[in-house]
Amino acid sequence: MTANEEHFRRLERMYLTAATINDYFKPGITIGDGTAEIRIEVDPKFFHAAGAVHGSVYFKAMDDAAFFAANSVVEDVFVLTTNFNIHLLRPVTEGTLIATGALVSATRSLLIADAVLEDERGRLLGRGTGTFMKSRMLLADIPGYAE
Repeated sequence: MTANEEHFRRLERMYLTAATINDYFKPGITIGDGTAEIRIEVDPKFFHAAGAVHGSVYFKAMDDAAFFAANSVVEDVFVLTTNFNIHLLRPVTEGTLIATGALVSATRSLLIADAVLEDERGRLLGRGTGTFMKSRMLLADIPGYAE
């Protein structure tokens, strides 16, 4: 396993074991170089009053995918979302939400990543763009990453 691949696996483990919000959503994650994919099975507990997945779940999936696409290229510290804009394009009531994030730009202090959200049939559900910055939190100090 290369150093980059080890970093990706550590980020995945951190996400799945230390982010307790994921106990509710039960996502899956795959991270690559400047990319990330989040998968969340649709559950009726995610529905708004009109019977479709609430936009907050779209946001979570896309923010997480873009975030990890950005943090995949930062190996020393945790990045932070500073801004995230989304477009909700289509409602969904069943199946799997698949958010794919891709790094667009990285400078010394700022990272930008895009995300798309699709269902398992490839129908576009949403799009988003996030801006991320490096924090002072060492990844080595975050539960799940160093273990």
